[in-house]
Parts: sequence; C-alpha cells; structure tokens
Amino acid sequence: MTFIKDQQFDGNPNAIRDTNHYVKEYAATLVEKWDELIGWDQRAASEGDFFIEQLKSRNVKYVLDVATGTGFHSVRLLEAGFEVTSADGSAEMLAKAFDNGRFRGHVLRTVQADWRWLNRDVHGEYDAVICLGNSFTHLFSEHDRRKALAEYYASLKHDGVLIIDHRNYDSILDQGFSSKHTYYYCGDQVTAEPEFIDDGLARFVYKFPDQSAYHLNMYPLRKNYMHRLLREVGFQAIHTYGDFQETYREQEPDFFIHVAEKEYQQH
Repeated sequence: MTFIKDQQFDGNPNAIRDTNHYVKEYAATLVEKWDELIGWDQRAASEGDFFIEQLKSRNVKYVLDVATGTGFHSVRLLEAGFEVTSADGSAEMLAKAFDNGRFRGHVLRTVQADWRWLNRDVHGEYDAVICLGNSFTHLFSEHDRRKALAEYYASLKHDGVLIIDHRNYDSILDQGFSSKHTYYYCGDQVTAEPEFIDDGLARFVYKFPDQSAYHLNMYPLRKNYMHRLLREVGFQAIHTYGDFQETYREQEPDFFIHVAEKEYQQH
C-alpha cells in the first residue's frame, strides 16, 4: 500500500474534477481526524438502527461495505450480527478502519479496491452492498458512475439490495447550503461546508477545533439523476429516504438514502 501524508491540490483546486484524485485527498493527516468529524457515538444515536433494520427485513447475512472509510458502519453491522467485508480505495482509510475495529474487539475483513474494478479484487456474491457517507460523489464522470454501479450490481445475489447515499445536492445547487449537522457529521466543533459549487463540482472544506482545514472535491449528484442511473444499470425498485425518513420535503434533508432492489418483484 502507498500512503500519502498530506493533501495534494495543485494549481487551481476548483479545476480538479477527476475520479482518481480522491486518493490524494484522503491523506493520513485527514484520516487521523476523520472520526472527529463523524463522532461515532453521536452518529450511532442519530441514525438509530435504520440500516440494520433495512438489512434484517430482507434476511441479509453477507454485506459488502464498499466505502468503509474509518469503519463506522462495518463495525456497527458486525456488532449487529452480519458478516461484513470492508472495502475502500484509500489505504489510509482501510488501515484506520482496521485499527478502529480491533479497538472494539473485531478483526475487519478488509480489501483495497477501486469500485470501477470491484469484482477484480472482491470475490463472491453478497446479500447487500452498502456505499455510505456521500462516498459515491467522488466519481466525476458518468462512465465511472455507471461502471461502479454495474460492479455493485454484479456483486449482489439475485435478490440482493444496494443501499447508497449522497448529500442533498439539489437543495445546495438550487437553494444554497444549509445543514442541520445532525445525522452524518456529528462531531463537536467541526464544520463541513461547501467552499465552491457549480453543476460539476462541490468543493467542501472541513474545519477542526485545532484550526486545521481540509478539502474534498465531489460531484454534486442530483436525486433524479441518481434514480435514472440505478434503473438503467438494472435495479428494479428504488425507494429514497430523506435523513432516514420516508416522507420529507425535497429541500429539507441533508442526505438522501436510496434503497435499490435487484430482484424484480411483480405487484
């Protein structure tokens, strides 16, 4: 594994719209602070058992967490009794996730994998694939997004389910940024706000209590566009939640969570 110590943004950061750049963004210095941003205990309390209940209601046993980050959801699902494989494209994130799991008494089954070639590195079929934490928005080209979703689809058993989330970029693009800072980024005295946004880039700045600041460049996914991609890749029924709620006003949620079924169900 190749580890990167500090973030690298050369030249004009607002011009960096490249899927491969995320590796340079998740540098060791940011990864060490990532759990301050998430706030594990606060986040567990805010989301409750939403993901656990979604998976248990479908009799899921084997889960592939394709964006494990520092391991929050992998650990939660392990503790709920699921068999979990934890993947990430960042070596730094995987190392931190493994340490976090070990600290809580678990040995994470980790694999470094690029979503676009997921099945090259991750083998077997899963009952569920989860891609959480706004991670999918690191893909900047439609080709990359379609390729990744096709890889998720291929990783699932015939009746499998994909759970994938992203920020409410519709609201950010159309109404301007606001955040309840309640459900996802729950750390104390940590802010996550867009510094620049247009139809092709959402550049967020993350500020920590020690006055340090880090940036992530992401693609602003619109909800209906994401629905179309999921359908065109082959997912049959797609149900979208706003901040874990079934009913919501479109502009209100900080995050959308899509639950996409692979199995065709006749109603």
